[in-house]
Amino acid sequence: MKTSTYLLPLIAVLLTIISCATPKNEQPTEQEPTAVEQETTTTAKQESTAVEQEPVTSTEQVAVITTEKGVIVIEFYTESAPVAVENFKKLINKKFYDGLIFHRIENYPGLNIVQGGCPNGDGFGGPGWTIVDEYTNPNQRKHIRGTIAMARSQLPNSAGSQFYICLKPQPHLDGQYTTFGEVIKGMEVVDTLVVGDTMTTIRLEAKSNYVKATEN
Repeated sequence: MKTSTYLLPLIAVLLTIISCATPKNEQPTEQEPTAVEQETTTTAKQESTAVEQEPVTSTEQVAVITTEKGVIVIEFYTESAPVAVENFKKLINKKFYDGLIFHRIENYPGLNIVQGGCPNGDGFGGPGWTIVDEYTNPNQRKHIRGTIAMARSQLPNSAGSQFYICLKPQPHLDGQYTTFGEVIKGMEVVDTLVVGDTMTTIRLEAKSNYVKATEN
């Protein structure tokens, strides 16, 4: 199963669907599920098509990823990807990401990403459910350096827990993957990550802890 292919929906003119055996054209997708995983995913979709909503707080929150190499702070794009944001917060509150690794790093012309969030550490795992795609939302942000987005398989609405961070602008991914946040502190840490580096913890904290209010 380790040789299963990464597949990406057709991106007109710019990209074609190819296998992960050809590194130059890999895309930030989750691995294809096995027959058992497909059945589990289908059941999860039938049982829940929406993410359970976390209680709304009055303080704007950020996600703080702690690694051995430093801290990465991510702000959320709630207006452009509310489902993905709430899903990510739900997983954080469950401490789902604690101890998981960054299992994939691609940094060559055409693809520059760091990917993590797989509980198996191999690109095949997820939380046991999937969420709807939001990349058609008119408020969707573009893939710039520091953008965080949901990874998925070639199937629609197949994202779950895996996410990637853009090391450089990735305009060819716009309109194909749901962007839901951006690194506002710690991109120098992201730049040093290698496959196998661990997310010690991810916690929700007040944005004001990291960004000072603009003075009038």
